[in-house]
Amino acid sequence: MRIISASLTEKQVLESVERVRRGEPPVKDITRRLGWEYLKVGERLQVCRKCMGRKPGEPLVKLAVIEVVSVRRELLNTITADEVVREGFPLMAPAEFVEFFSRTHAKCNGFTTVTRIEFKYIV
Repeated sequence: MRIISASLTEKQVLESVERVRRGEPPVKDITRRLGWEYLKVGERLQVCRKCMGRKPGEPLVKLAVIEVVSVRRELLNTITADEVVREGFPLMAPAEFVEFFSRTHAKCNGFTTVTRIEFKYIV
């Protein structure tokens, strides 16, 4: 099973797992990534606190298992207000999300093509 980092959204992932266990909708069920063009519907991913950049001996902290239900490529700046909420940022406007994503991902701006991944939690 491939791993995927939630270093910027760990809180949202953990809250989503708890909500799904209670039969409630998750606070985060979409993510946008640079790359990931090869991802297929039905694939399961292990969500971890941090995947890359761990120090020697630093453990891989597993947060959740997710299953991909939809995957497509799109421009970052086409994100809607509803999608920002589903990304786990209910107080952000789309332009704020684009700025946040661009600031936290090298060589990225609103016109960068990203992979939009919709998923469900496996609990």
